[in-house]
Amino acid sequence: MLDANLKTQLQGYLERLTQPVELVASLGDDAKSRELQELLEEIATLSDKVTYVRRDDDARRPSFAIVRAGTDISVRFAGLPMGHEFTSLVLALLQVGGHPSKETQETIERIQGLPGDQAFETYFSLSCQNCPDVVQALNLMSVLNPKIRHTAIDGALFQEEVEKRGVMAVPSVFLNGQPFAQGRMSLEQILAKLDTGAGERAAEEIAAKAAFDVLVIGGGPAGAAAAIYAARKGIRTGIASERFGGQVLDTMGIENFISVSHTEGPKMAAALESHVKDYEVDVMDLQTATKLIPATQPGGLVEVQLQNGASLKARTVVLSPGARWRQMNVPGEAEYRNKGVAYCPHCDGPLFKGKRVAVIGGGNSGVEAAIDLAGIVAHVTLIEFDSQLRADAVLQAKLASLPNVTTLVSAQTTEVHGDGAKVTGLSYKDRPSGETKQVELDGIFVQIGLVPNTEWLKGVIALSPRGEIEVDARGATSATGVFAAGDATTVPYKQIVIAMGEGAKAALSAFDYLIRNEPVDIAKAA
Repeated sequence: MLDANLKTQLQGYLERLTQPVELVASLGDDAKSRELQELLEEIATLSDKVTYVRRDDDARRPSFAIVRAGTDISVRFAGLPMGHEFTSLVLALLQVGGHPSKETQETIERIQGLPGDQAFETYFSLSCQNCPDVVQALNLMSVLNPKIRHTAIDGALFQEEVEKRGVMAVPSVFLNGQPFAQGRMSLEQILAKLDTGAGERAAEEIAAKAAFDVLVIGGGPAGAAAAIYAARKGIRTGIASERFGGQVLDTMGIENFISVSHTEGPKMAAALESHVKDYEVDVMDLQTATKLIPATQPGGLVEVQLQNGASLKARTVVLSPGARWRQMNVPGEAEYRNKGVAYCPHCDGPLFKGKRVAVIGGGNSGVEAAIDLAGIVAHVTLIEFDSQLRADAVLQAKLASLPNVTTLVSAQTTEVHGDGAKVTGLSYKDRPSGETKQVELDGIFVQIGLVPNTEWLKGVIALSPRGEIEVDARGATSATGVFAAGDATTVPYKQIVIAMGEGAKAALSAFDYLIRNEPVDIAKAA
C-alpha cells in the first residue's frame, strides 16, 4: 500500500509516539477490506508501539479505530484514509499515541471543558481538499476530551448510508445523529458553534484593542502580503478575516505560482498564515466586517464594525475581502444547495459516482470540472450561455474526446428542479430558438466565476458596476486612509501572484500615507 519513501517518512513520525497504540479493524470480504488490512498491518510493522488486531466489532466495514492501549481514547475511520486524508491518519496516530498538539493551551482547555457526550460523524471524499481540516479538528477533540467521539466516513464507500442521510456535499458533519455543519470548518469555528459564549468573549477582547496603524480586512493572499509588508515596517498591524486563506482554501491544484511547480490551496493557506504569524501581527480570525466608517480628515481614524458588535479602529485600512463563487440566481438553486447543487467538483464529485450531473459554465473552471467528473459519474452535461466555450483549446480538445460528455452552448439555465430532498434536473432556454428544455440530473456543479465580497462597502467607497473596489495605481480607494488589493478590486486578472503583489503595494502605500500624515486625536479616539 505504501511506497518506500512514504513508509520511511511514516516510520520517522511514529518514533514520536509515547503511548502504545492499537489498530482495531472491522473488515468484510470485499477488496477494500483487504486493502485496509494490508495498510494497517504495514503500519504496525513500522513501530513497536503499534499493534494490529481484527475484532469486527463495528457495523461499518471496512473501518478501524486507533486506540490508546488500555484507555477510552480513540478515533475511527470508516474507509481507507488515503489521498488528502493520509495526513489525518498520521496526525491521529501521533495524537492518540501521546504526541502533544500544537494548539494553544487556551484552546486545549476549551475542548476539555466542553460538556456532555458528543458523537460526531464526518462524511468526506478522498479528493476533497476541504475535508481534512474538519476531520483533523474533530479527531483532536476526541483525543483531548473523553466525552467526544468521532468517526470519519468515506462517503464513496458507504453510498447507501450517504443516500439515506441525504449527504450530497462534503464535508458533512453529524452530531449525535443530527446534521451539525457542512463545508470547510476550522477547529476554532467548530468550537464557536459548541461554545455559545465564545462570540461574546471575542467581541469584548476586540473592543478593548487599541487603534492599529494598519488594519487589514481579509486573510487571503492579498491580505497576508499586506500584513507582512506592514509588520516589517515596525508599525502596529492587525488582520481580521472570516477564514484565513480565503478562496485559496477552495483551490485544488496551483501550478502557476512562480517558483513553486505545484501546491494545493490548503497547503498554501497554511503557509500564508504561518508566515504572517512570524511577525507581530494581531490575527483575528472568524471576524466578519459589516461596515466601514472612513476618516473625516487625513490622519484621522478609520473604523470597521464587525458582525459580533465590536469595532476596530486604525489610521489606515487595507481592504482585501476577496470573492466567492458566483451563483446562477435561478429558482431552486438556493433550495437545493448542498442537496445536489454544488460548487466544488473535487470535493463533492465522488458522491455522484455512476450518476448524471451538469456543469454550468464553459470557461477553464467549467471544462476542467467536466473533465474530472467524467471519470467518476455516468454522464456530464456541460451548459454554456455563450455561443462557444471559452476554455483553453487544450481543455476543449480533451473534453471533446470524452464519450460521456454532452456540450450545450447558447443555453441559459433557468430553473433547478427537485423532489424536496434532492435535485432531479434543470430547465434551460435554448437561446437561438427561445425553446425551454429539461434535463434529468442528480447533481449540478456551478462554475461561472466569482463575485466580490463588497456589499458591505456600497455607498461608502467607489465601486465599479461589477461591485469591485475602484483603486488607483497605488491601491488607494476613494476614502481617506483606505487602500485595497486582491480579487475584490478593479485590478484585472484575478491570480494569486497578482493579489500578493497588490497586497504588498497597498501596504507600502499605507505606510507612505502614515509618514506623510500626522495622527489626529488618535489617543482620544482609541
